[in-house]
Amino acid sequence: MMQVLKKLFKNLFWLLLAGSSLGAIWALAVVLYFWPGLHEEVAQLQDIEALLNEQLEMPMRIFTAEGLLIAEFGEHRRTRIAYEDIPRRYIDALLAAEDASFYQHPGVDVRGLARATVQLLDSGQIQSGGSTITMQVARNYLLTRDRTFARKIREILLSLRMEQLLTKQQILELYVNKIYLGNRAYGIVAAAEVYYGKPLHELNLAQTAMIAGLPKAPSAYNPLANPRRALIRRNWILSRMYGLGMVDDMSYETAIRAPITARFHPPERDIHAPYVAESARLFALQQFGDQAYTRGLNVYTSVRADHQLAANHAINHGLLAYDQRRGWRGVEREAIPLTEQQLELEADALAELQATESGLEQVQQALQDPRAERLKAELGIDVSHWLRVLDATPVFGGLQPAIVVESEAERIRLVRRGGQLVDLEPEDWSWAGRYHSPFWKDRNAPAGHRLVARGDLVRLRTGDRAEQPWVLSQLPALEAALVAMETETGAITAMVGGFDFNQSRFNRAEQAARQAGSVFKPFVYMAALERGYTPATIINDAPVVFEDQQLEDVWRPQNSSGTFYGPTRLREGLYKSRNLISIRVLNYVGIPRAIEYVSRFGFERERLPRDLSLSLGSANVTPLEMTRAYAILANGGYPIDPWLVARIEDNDGDLLYQAVHRRVCRNCPEEQESITLSGMTYPLSQRVVDPRAVYTMHSILRDVIDDGTGRRAQALDRGDIRGKTGTTNELHDAWFSGFNRDLVATVWAGFDQPSSTGEYGANLALPMWINFMRVALRGQSEQVLERPEGLVTVRIDPETGLRAGPGQQNAMFEIFYRERAPEALAERRTGSDESTGESGGEARPSQPVLIPAPEALF
Repeated sequence: MMQVLKKLFKNLFWLLLAGSSLGAIWALAVVLYFWPGLHEEVAQLQDIEALLNEQLEMPMRIFTAEGLLIAEFGEHRRTRIAYEDIPRRYIDALLAAEDASFYQHPGVDVRGLARATVQLLDSGQIQSGGSTITMQVARNYLLTRDRTFARKIREILLSLRMEQLLTKQQILELYVNKIYLGNRAYGIVAAAEVYYGKPLHELNLAQTAMIAGLPKAPSAYNPLANPRRALIRRNWILSRMYGLGMVDDMSYETAIRAPITARFHPPERDIHAPYVAESARLFALQQFGDQAYTRGLNVYTSVRADHQLAANHAINHGLLAYDQRRGWRGVEREAIPLTEQQLELEADALAELQATESGLEQVQQALQDPRAERLKAELGIDVSHWLRVLDATPVFGGLQPAIVVESEAERIRLVRRGGQLVDLEPEDWSWAGRYHSPFWKDRNAPAGHRLVARGDLVRLRTGDRAEQPWVLSQLPALEAALVAMETETGAITAMVGGFDFNQSRFNRAEQAARQAGSVFKPFVYMAALERGYTPATIINDAPVVFEDQQLEDVWRPQNSSGTFYGPTRLREGLYKSRNLISIRVLNYVGIPRAIEYVSRFGFERERLPRDLSLSLGSANVTPLEMTRAYAILANGGYPIDPWLVARIEDNDGDLLYQAVHRRVCRNCPEEQESITLSGMTYPLSQRVVDPRAVYTMHSILRDVIDDGTGRRAQALDRGDIRGKTGTTNELHDAWFSGFNRDLVATVWAGFDQPSSTGEYGANLALPMWINFMRVALRGQSEQVLERPEGLVTVRIDPETGLRAGPGQQNAMFEIFYRERAPEALAERRTGSDESTGESGGEARPSQPVLIPAPEALF
């Protein structure tokens, strides 16, 4: 009797509460109906097609110059579906999960609203809302998502009006196309692609119920982030469908025990260039604002697919090769347990579990990974947790995560991502001598059981030979960047900003301003060539000490070798990268004059140090800035502007943006200011440096390849290659910039937090540059700069820089400005004609300058 009375009072309470709620709602309805803006919202419901088209934003797509897809950007990943194409089992699952009485109610659920009212009175907030599908459509399309009483009333009124204007089928179509389902998936078609990588109609019952469970809380019920909670939600929906007669016994039993098969499926792309894509995205955002993500923009870059693929491989291979040279730094994660600690279930999860025909045991069964069952039969242990850890561990730079199953002296057995077993033998980790410092690692790798232990997470890379499919590896701590550019247009043809964009989105190619080292020296030397020096000018490579307030200390610069070589020709001083020579060259030019000159190559004056350390490359520059400077040097001295985005079109193919930048025209008259190509008019670049100085520098930078620090580049077997290595103090930064007449590329390598790499630019950056250029110049004829007028070639004595005597055995040819060619058999001088002032004195340009001692210059 007491139970009957209790139930009667409970029903009476809900009836009175519902009546009070409806009374309050209708009391406000007259006022709220005339609320400013409500008529506008109702008016939008008149045309469902316009409403759908307005809300279904088109993403921005980034392409290579050839039209290959690089990336897709947009807040929403969405594909529209018509009501008649929605699978019936999804509608059943959705209604079971969200709104079982959808086809019966007029847009609102009175009992659900009463429950929301109780929550509002109890806590001051609307927590669960009691929203019907119609109310969710009103909120998603027409209203804000803030939880306030006024917004809830507007939502109710709009829902009631919506049910009068639209059919149930139209409301459902709006709902399934707009609802957010996690991982940037908006709408059920996108969710099927994101989680299962296939069309919606191909999903089985369990997968359909999983997607139907996402609208309530896309993060909490996400099968990728929280599989246990997602399974409870899925099984509760299946149980609801079973109770409502939507599925039969066999289908229900099969679905409720089905394992999770959801995996993240990113949009397909044709080529991997994430740093390019991000740079192009930011450019489009600057041009079009937030509409860039919704207008269906097609952004075409200047990047060439073959160049980009070569750049990707060059940086990846170079960093991994360096990492192996330096030694084994240890495992990525230690001692991952076989089983995970189960978290306490939340109240709503427990409620759903208790309301399900099946219990936690079925959830645990469904969580079992088929891969784990197979491995358990072979290994005798359950590695389900390890497989989940591996699935959640990203692949960076192609390096696969793997967990050690067992380790012995001569064998390491691992399970890798995907559930495959891998056996490594000693030769597969022979490189892994222990790392101690950038200059020291153990000669021999330890035995397998001393290297790793059970449960350790490590990385594998594919082997170089068929009999060695997998090799032990590790994520490199070093980073690198590469930029390639056309020298006549400034078009960027390839760009890599680091080892892996998903590991670090910092684009070192554009954003990392690092000390340049010797790669900067050619621009200082060119200033000296224009001012009066020649490649044969003799400069003393000898010790010098500075007391400079700007340098805040006594400065004793040295060559990298620690050796001083005495009187040296300018040419040799540059291609052998002698620091003391560079300092004396800058002192001759003068710091203000040198800064003005090097700024012609695109370097910002404000960022250039105003002391003699500038001659050694103390300026902080980005790889992109260095590439631009070398492009101007490569093209003959014509300034160009680096650019990445060639054009932007809308979804209909209409042109919205076209890149128009300075171009080089060597055969055009000097007074010509523009040129028309393919219907587009481009401004012409005007030369800013003496072409004779440029050609002379090309000649010296060829010596870098033939006899200097860039000798490795001879592997390309090309006579048109020029370039310069660079290494900064304590081997923090490694550089190489090199070019032929048409293409220039720069490679930088170093740690994000500067510390010693233990290697010079010739060993670290140059091999990456070679691997890139080998592909980028494949099939291209050699292209060198034409020799300008006003230069002569003279046989000289290499020790004095003066004209060689008849029959001199060690004579060599050198290039001179015609007016600066040495006089025939001039007597060797013993003094200097240079000014000692830092602003730069006037040397007598007609003769080489012999400096017998450092006191003569400083």
